[in-house]
Amino acid sequence: MQPPTETSSGSGSTRLTDLASARPVRDRFGRRLQGPIGVFLDYDGTLTPIVDDPDQALLTATMRTTIEDLTSVTLVAIVSGRDLDDVRAKVGIDGIAYAGSHGLDILHPDGDRQQLAPDHLEVLDRAQQELERELGAIPGVRVERKRFAIAVHDRQVDDPDARSRIAEAVGRLGTRFDQLRATGGKRIHELRPDIDWDKGRAIEALLTALDAEDHLPIYLGDDLTDEDGFRVVSNRRGIAVVIRGEDDDRLTIADAGLDSPDDAQRFLDELYELITDRDRS
Repeated sequence: MQPPTETSSGSGSTRLTDLASARPVRDRFGRRLQGPIGVFLDYDGTLTPIVDDPDQALLTATMRTTIEDLTSVTLVAIVSGRDLDDVRAKVGIDGIAYAGSHGLDILHPDGDRQQLAPDHLEVLDRAQQELERELGAIPGVRVERKRFAIAVHDRQVDDPDARSRIAEAVGRLGTRFDQLRATGGKRIHELRPDIDWDKGRAIEALLTALDAEDHLPIYLGDDLTDEDGFRVVSNRRGIAVVIRGEDDDRLTIADAGLDSPDDAQRFLDELYELITDRDRS
């Protein structure tokens, strides 16, 4: 069987089920990985499986070792919808950049912190109070306040009518508070500051701040919010890799796919080996 040919970043949309695998890395992308590389990683659904309780989405020891190994040979950053302090604590690796709240809160490796929406905290407080008052009695619902976002999880809500109420409530508040906008993902509804910022913009900011404009960016993500990152990476002729999951029938602009966080770890291990071999030669 012939190995898949190397791919280049495309601008079209493809169903996740139709995407070719991003592995083996050397066969798919080897010729494109001759220069400096920047690796950007989502957390939930990418480095860990999606679980009912977000607090239990914990990095395995082997995945942490994989990321540490990769960090020793190239630029690595975490770009997550989670609160920055939360994702930083869960990853637990010093000396890398973290972007939390979809990039609204960025911690650079030198400790410098960039917060994009400090003037939105008051309206987020008010929206949180309203959501808790309106939705708090629904069995299984979880209203999670991040510093720069409010996430409402319905993964443990069994009643379809209750799930519809949750989506309607978040959408309504996103319309009523003109400083906020409603977004969503895998069994999650969010209110975020209504500013022109997302994971893709965060990746651009990190490439600039880390003096890595010449690095070929690679981004691994799994959800709709990661499409913003894929767009920026594709525009820079980088490599966008989506981790398939519950929504594997949706469209994506990613170049290639992986089947699970375990598959993502194998991809990162292969990438580390390729960089190590390249730098030895």
